[in-house]
Amino acid sequence: MKSYVVREFGAALAELETPTPVPGGTEVLIEVRHCGVCHTDVHLREGSFDLGGGKRLASKLALPHVLGHEIEGQVAAAGPAAAAAVALGARYAVFPWIGCGRCSACRRGEENICLGETRQLGCSSACPGGYATHVLVPHPRYLIEYGATEPALAAACMCSGLTAFAALRKTGTLEPAERVLLIGCGGVGMMGIQFTQAVLGSAPLVADIDAARLEAARALGAGATYDAADPGTPQRIRADSGGGPAAVVDFVGSEASFALAHRVVRRGGRIVLVGLFGGALHLPLPHIPLRALSIVGSNTGTLAEAREMMSLVRAGRIQPIPLARRPLAEAESALGALSLGAVTGRVVLVP
Repeated sequence: MKSYVVREFGAALAELETPTPVPGGTEVLIEVRHCGVCHTDVHLREGSFDLGGGKRLASKLALPHVLGHEIEGQVAAAGPAAAAAVALGARYAVFPWIGCGRCSACRRGEENICLGETRQLGCSSACPGGYATHVLVPHPRYLIEYGATEPALAAACMCSGLTAFAALRKTGTLEPAERVLLIGCGGVGMMGIQFTQAVLGSAPLVADIDAARLEAARALGAGATYDAADPGTPQRIRADSGGGPAAVVDFVGSEASFALAHRVVRRGGRIVLVGLFGGALHLPLPHIPLRALSIVGSNTGTLAEAREMMSLVRAGRIQPIPLARRPLAEAESALGALSLGAVTGRVVLVP
């Protein structure tokens, strides 16, 4: 099989030819048809995450490694214990956030925040991802039917869709008049616009620094859009939301984006931090109890949430975000474009 791998952190991806895996036991071999390019892949290729103040969190990936966790494809082969559960040629989206199956988080169904040795496809050393012609899935339970959904959208839903869906479920119970602000309108943020409408029943406010992405946000149904770099934006957001949004979902995760979230969220509100752009949190501690703020981290979503999320997608309640299909051989240039902020929506690799 052919794959594009990280051989050296910070260097270009390299093409690699290896034998196609043979599934055993409960394993299922998927022939990849679509694989989304996520900003997490940029961080993993770089080999570290920005912690602010010149500090970095080093990646623990063993190299060479195959990236890619937004996967859709067809069953090419199955191990003896999985053969009865899948049909050759059947198409599925692949849930990639697989845990050890033994720790307390996994026993609660929260494999995405596994406390042990994770098996996350494309994100864990022992589990190659979808920047390849084939990927090995540990068990049929991680294969999700997507019906008549556009296959490229089904692939993107395994991270950008699920991450947005799970984050919005953490915003808490809101009154009908209370508003939600989404910061960042990349692939995850665009999914967030639609899931806000589907899950919370309201059109969100959206802030970004890119005019093209804000235009796309309006086309997807954003209630109002704001230039996050404009000094007058915080005041306008507070005015438009009746004193501040009840919840802010930060899909960027930078010092600037969190500062905006903190400035506008109302007293008793909640900030859900999703993005990994990087930096450090600088916040006077008394502000948290005095304003009764909740700051919540959200990391992808559970398998149960993925199935619930996909039921909304299958029902046609989530429309495709801008999707640009590119050949697998262009994985490196797709990563480069994403790292430069030159992508609106999602790039999806097609082997």
